[in-house]
Amino acid sequence: MRKEAEERRNEILDAADELFAQKGFDGTSTNDILGKVGIARGTLYYHFKSKEDIMDALIDRYSARLLGNAQAIAVDKSIPVVERIIKVVRSMNLSGGSSQEIMEHIHKPQNALMHQKIQKVIINGVTPILTGIIQEGIAQGLFSTPYPYESVEMIVTYANAVFDEEVVEITNEERASRIQAFIFNGERLLGAKSGSLMNVIQQFGSVNGQHNE
Repeated sequence: MRKEAEERRNEILDAADELFAQKGFDGTSTNDILGKVGIARGTLYYHFKSKEDIMDALIDRYSARLLGNAQAIAVDKSIPVVERIIKVVRSMNLSGGSSQEIMEHIHKPQNALMHQKIQKVIINGVTPILTGIIQEGIAQGLFSTPYPYESVEMIVTYANAVFDEEVVEITNEERASRIQAFIFNGERLLGAKSGSLMNVIQQFGSVNGQHNE
């Protein structure tokens, strides 16, 4: 019974994911979802209280996918440290399904709590993943810091706030300047050789910007 309930829940999420991508969140009705899955309204409300509840569950699913992809890359020691950091950062770029609709939805003023939830997932989820890679880099002499977790947390938190256009309004010129400062200070926080993290942190700013367009 539990397996059947979980399968039904995922069917509803899959249908909503596809419909939100096609018609947008506001343009999709619960009737649309009912028709696509072929279930009664009572069944839908057994699993989800509202359309907003479905969107929240989709955010949870996307977040779990992002962190799962990032973690899989992080533990692959066949990939050099710096390249692995770049791959982890790139893996955080939402793609496919209703990802764009999700990001547009959570940036609406009335959905500030959803926006905060995504930020929390990124800061609390990505920081320990990247810290593990940085610790490998310390062992290899690529980085030198007694505070690997705290340094990564500062970098992730700054990027998540300053490169989020809903938090800080900046022009393209100001953004370019912020990225240069981000690189300069990030290398010093981690005790890295000057210029060694140029590609990493540029990718970080780029991916974060894509999240918030």
